[in-house]
Amino acid sequence: MFTGLSAFPLTPVTASGVDEKGFSHILSRLTDARVDSMGILGSTGSYAYLTREQRKRVATLAKQHAGDIPMMVCVGAVSTDAILHLADDAQAAGANALLLPAVSYQPLRDEEVFSLFETVTRHVSVPVCIYDNPGTTHFTFTDELHGRLSSLEGIRSVKIPGVPDSPAAATERVNALRQHLRPGVTIGISGDAYAGLGLNAGCEVWYSVCGGLFPEMAKQITEAAAANDRQRVTALTTRLEPLWSLFRKHGGSIRVIAAAAGVLGLTDMDCLPRPLQPLSARDIADIAHVISMLELK
Repeated sequence: MFTGLSAFPLTPVTASGVDEKGFSHILSRLTDARVDSMGILGSTGSYAYLTREQRKRVATLAKQHAGDIPMMVCVGAVSTDAILHLADDAQAAGANALLLPAVSYQPLRDEEVFSLFETVTRHVSVPVCIYDNPGTTHFTFTDELHGRLSSLEGIRSVKIPGVPDSPAAATERVNALRQHLRPGVTIGISGDAYAGLGLNAGCEVWYSVCGGLFPEMAKQITEAAAANDRQRVTALTTRLEPLWSLFRKHGGSIRVIAAAAGVLGLTDMDCLPRPLQPLSARDIADIAHVISMLELK
């Protein structure tokens, strides 16, 4: 399951809690597109804002929709005990894999992060993907630590945050990381604006936010990468620059994707967990324009 398109859907949230109807609408787009896997409760899935019970319910709903599509569930939390409880819940809900970030309040040391992953991989019966996301966790993995973690039997993939912005440098970055990893551990690109560079540099999977809302478009890109058609990968991802520009403008993808889900009529226009606020009417109009211009469906 750690190849191709791993689509990370938004978890829409209203004042009364998780919008299960809206979430189901979003998930139906992923199953209709036959994505390679689903990444539930990622950062755009608002895992950090939800209670344990809400997260368990979201995972259960996702599994009901996923059918035979593999499902990975994020179990990020500050404490190891909380992570183990979340891992139990995710497995009970039918998760085929777990996504584990090194979430910190007190700064974490490499040995503490290794111990966390060692504890979790011993505790669970499904594979684990390392979630390298220093922008939200405030922990930076070294290639050496990734290598040590990949020696753990349960580790199967690394979700990296991005690559340098030239093809040669991106390839150098991916190759440097791969030299540290146990054979069979895949590298997945995230940070959607880097998707083309990462896939062309040899990443086997795209952990995709926009694929969680626009899976047909994202699948075209990963299918081109699987066919080693680098020119098409570059053309398709470059065409989406107006979308990447919106992500940069609004400090990341979540507010843009939430607004886009509202524009498409899948959710309420205000579907972010507080304290996050929806974008302005002008910004939403800009997003609607980009969706129309790019013919995103």
